[in-house]
Amino acid sequence: MSTPVQRRRASISDVAKLAEVSVGTVSNVLNRPDRVSPHTRDRVLGAIDELAFIPNGSARQLRAGTITTAGAIVLDIANPFFTDVARGIEDRLDQDSYTVMLASSDEDPAREARYLRLFEEHGVQGVMVVPATRDIDHLLALPGRGIGVVLLDRTSPVPELSSVAVDDVAGGRLAAQHLLDQGHVRIAFLNGPHDIRQAADRHEGVVSAIVAAGLDPDEALLEITLPALNADGGERGILQVLGARDRPTATFCVNDLTALGAMRGLRREQVPVPTEMAVVGYDDVTFAAELATPLTSVRQPTHRLGYRAADILLAGGDTATNVVFQPELVVRASSTSRA
Repeated sequence: MSTPVQRRRASISDVAKLAEVSVGTVSNVLNRPDRVSPHTRDRVLGAIDELAFIPNGSARQLRAGTITTAGAIVLDIANPFFTDVARGIEDRLDQDSYTVMLASSDEDPAREARYLRLFEEHGVQGVMVVPATRDIDHLLALPGRGIGVVLLDRTSPVPELSSVAVDDVAGGRLAAQHLLDQGHVRIAFLNGPHDIRQAADRHEGVVSAIVAAGLDPDEALLEITLPALNADGGERGILQVLGARDRPTATFCVNDLTALGAMRGLRREQVPVPTEMAVVGYDDVTFAAELATPLTSVRQPTHRLGYRAADILLAGGDTATNVVFQPELVVRASSTSRA
């Protein structure tokens, strides 16, 4: 007895190709038909009938108005910056009765990939991702499988994907310019690896401020790459700064957690802040203003960042949306006695 050949089940991409529309449009026809013109909607529905396309269970639940889920992957949810971003995501999703699945990649591409597979298996309708590396080819494949993607805290390098980010070049420039204005001519920068976009952009901003001040970056900047962007990493980094032959008089930290560790190390080594070492952080998380010596920091609109990313994801559509917020320097006592 011969075995019948099993026909491949039509995918959402097959429907999009036959109807000559994007995958996002097919998703809108299934999930938010009021957002699609009647002519286009009829064309998509015709393709669905011709291909005998059967939406998966999550799509049926979405049309029925029951469970709706989005995923979010950040670098480290223990970092208060990402906690605030996640709250913005949650607040926006809740308005449309969505739930959120949240995960930390720990800057590990393999861990990020595992969570993306897990989210897809659980039928998420879209994901917001802080990419662990510059390579986003794996994210480009998701819309073809009916999963919306918004890059979070990173400007999209491709026209196909939406993104919400902060201008980190401007942020690095603000921090360095402030320290230069305070009279510092040699600055330490406790940074992350440059394959992290934020670290590379903040470095670019710092260097541009130093050059604009007429200084040589090779002489005016001591950059230390931290393996971990947390308080322990910051404390180890500041010890390297203190041991430098031509010791800087100011330190800019890639985030507030590393700044917290740096100030902890300075206190242990009995180096007064800011008279012997000025310190500037980045993010302006809640604790920054509450430290014994309040921390000068580059403020990012964390809640708005997450809220807007979720808003773009829920809107869908055929055209990518890219939003860039501007940072703001908040001056406190850690960098100037005049704060």
